[in-house]
Amino acid sequence: MKLKVLISEGEDGWLVVECPSIPGCISQGKTMDEALDNIKEAIEGCLEVMEERVKAINGKQMVEVVV
Repeated sequence: MKLKVLISEGEDGWLVVECPSIPGCISQGKTMDEALDNIKEAIEGCLEVMEERVKAINGKQMVEVVV
């Protein structure tokens, strides 16, 4: 899966990274490599939570599609 992320410099000098296609998915890092590694982990966590929420709703089925 490929997702676009936005990178900006925070007030404290850290890099702030957010994934606009997943609301609330944001992370940071001191370096570009660290920031990108951290947002990858954040995206995985957000997707896991979203999947669990869908499974919790009766009558719904989770299906993966490749885009």
